[in-house]
Amino acid sequence: MDKKELQERLKNYAIDIVKFVESLPDSAGMRTIKNQIVRSASSSAANYRAACRGRSKAEYIAKMGIVEEELDETLFWLEFTEGLNRSYEDRIKPLHFEGDQLLRIIVSSIISTKRNLNLK
Repeated sequence: MDKKELQERLKNYAIDIVKFVESLPDSAGMRTIKNQIVRSASSSAANYRAACRGRSKAEYIAKMGIVEEELDETLFWLEFTEGLNRSYEDRIKPLHFEGDQLLRIIVSSIISTKRNLNLK
């Protein structure tokens, strides 16, 4: 998968998260969750795009670290939402799977880039 394909995949993931969140109730507690999950999913896509435009490998690695954190946070909020209401499980499962796959790709890219720079 090249950088453009991964950019598109991360953007589509953020869009899918927004669509899911729009279906959630508008209670006080759920508003916080909705804001957090939309922020983290969209941030992962935006920061990956920024990483691809990095001026150095160090900048790329730093931005990719942010992508990793934001994707992990998105997974947390999905798990938290499901913990509040198990009826969301069928809609969360594919979102969680895709987020986990994206996270694995990002971590692998970070490891490979560090290895190529002889960093630990």
